[in-house]
Amino acid sequence: MEKELDLGFCVLSFFERYMIAVINEGVNISDDENEVLIQYATDYYKDKPFVYITHRINSYSVNPNIYHRTAEVKSLVGFAVVSADYKAKINAQLEKMFFKKPFEIFGELDEAKAWADQVVQDHKNA
Repeated sequence: MEKELDLGFCVLSFFERYMIAVINEGVNISDDENEVLIQYATDYYKDKPFVYITHRINSYSVNPNIYHRTAEVKSLVGFAVVSADYKAKINAQLEKMFFKKPFEIFGELDEAKAWADQVVQDHKNA
């Protein structure tokens, strides 16, 4: 890990090719929280391609309308949801319909990391 930040509503961990977010229990991710996440991501990665991984350890809600704005981040080349919870995976399937870049759902964090590395590599080779 290169850097970790506690933003109060979540903890962000930054790596070379991906950012991992662990959102706190009971949080509702809406426009305000999304803009904070986007700002940190764009400041850290600038023009370097990266994947956003949300590690859904806790139960929280996401307004799916935020994905239109999130997809506008030019350096963001993919989005991954990691959860062992069936309901969280069903919600992620709905969220996926709002995001027009590669979006995958995983049961294990290591699977998401490997996928993120491949997505970034493929983007660089394109």
